[in-house]
Amino acid sequence: MTTEAQPRTGMLDGHPRGLAYLAFTEMWERFSYYGMTALLTLYMVKQLLLPEHAAKVMGLSALRSLFEFRAPMTDLAFAAIVYGWYSGLVYFTPILGGWLADRVLGKKRTVVLGACLMSAGHLAMTFDATFLLALLLLILGSGCLKGNISAQVGALYPREAHSLRDRGFAIFSTGINIGAAAGPLVTGALAAAYGWHAGFAIAAALMLVALFVYLAGQKHLPEVPPQQIKQVAHVPLTPGERRQVWTLVAVILLIIPAEITYPMVWSIGLVWADQQVALGSVPAAWFGSVDSTGSIIAAPLLLLLWAAQARKRREPTSVGKIAIGTLLTSVFALVMAGASYLSPAPHSASLALALIAFLGMGLGWMYYWPTALALVSRTAPAKINSTMVGATFLCPFVAHTLAGYVGSYYDQMSPAAFWSMDASIGLVGAAILFALNRPLSRALEPDPA
Repeated sequence: MTTEAQPRTGMLDGHPRGLAYLAFTEMWERFSYYGMTALLTLYMVKQLLLPEHAAKVMGLSALRSLFEFRAPMTDLAFAAIVYGWYSGLVYFTPILGGWLADRVLGKKRTVVLGACLMSAGHLAMTFDATFLLALLLLILGSGCLKGNISAQVGALYPREAHSLRDRGFAIFSTGINIGAAAGPLVTGALAAAYGWHAGFAIAAALMLVALFVYLAGQKHLPEVPPQQIKQVAHVPLTPGERRQVWTLVAVILLIIPAEITYPMVWSIGLVWADQQVALGSVPAAWFGSVDSTGSIIAAPLLLLLWAAQARKRREPTSVGKIAIGTLLTSVFALVMAGASYLSPAPHSASLALALIAFLGMGLGWMYYWPTALALVSRTAPAKINSTMVGATFLCPFVAHTLAGYVGSYYDQMSPAAFWSMDASIGLVGAAILFALNRPLSRALEPDPA
């Protein structure tokens, strides 16, 4: 085996300096995004959908009529559907943003466009009348930014720097989790003290901080000249590249079980904590930050572990890491099942076990999701690289939709049975990934470092 190649740009503790700018950009962007979404449903139910406010919102009555084509629904049900479509489309549009970067604008310009659209969207959220316009701007902006900034992380590293790239994506994803954990705390506090629109206003300000950080790091980020983008856009894929793409599609599809098992903690997990766990004075809503905290804690440990394994040439393949992460999400879902089985009465399940389960889910995510982005960014053909990274986000789009249907069974089962079912989905996915690890890795990584 050859020695792993190092990035050719200025170095920051073994990584390109551009990584720091991208990680901080994504941290502030996720800070604003999760801070806004933490308020979204409560804002709709407690203010926006009240008659005196709803009448001012452009297009709201038409949208409600569209969703109520069968029968009228409660404000909570309507708010849940709006939130579901919004969060789903945020994961759908990155493939469109990737196409725009690969074919027209390039990654840098598309990210800047996305940041501007998201800033405008957060600002529009500060007014009732422009609520739906705000959601549209945020969906389009996230589509331009999300996949392309991840693709730029991959572009910082030589193709053969497998392990370093995985660690780079783990650092980048730590920025995501810091923002995800801190955003709801800050916007929630401001909304409680000064009103909903103050919370949305700080989200807009933080999105502008993300844009300024990104612009400040431009000289450290690679870019393809516009004329080269147009030339590459018209070059068809070779047979080998098509095989590579279909192999990547298979890997992306195999991430869906983990993306059903893990995100259940964001919805049903909070309900379970509120109803089943002996919380004492701990607010159930605080569990919304625990899995992200687990990812932040896990990041430096995984960086040390993977670096040590790489030195000994015993580091798992990327597909192997995704399999391990999927298995971990299942194991910690079983911890919730065990806590529910041992203490089935309401408000009696162990708080310690609940915290371990949520923290462990964050560890599992750090194993599979940053690794998946690193794998796609490294092995996807250059001419459709951003499009393929954007396509990776179709996995959570599909999985989160399916997870909603899985979660609908919670009140029809015992908590222990439900979490066992949730774990079984991930266990099946992990078993398939472990079984296909070698053939998939040989197809994607013929000479792994």
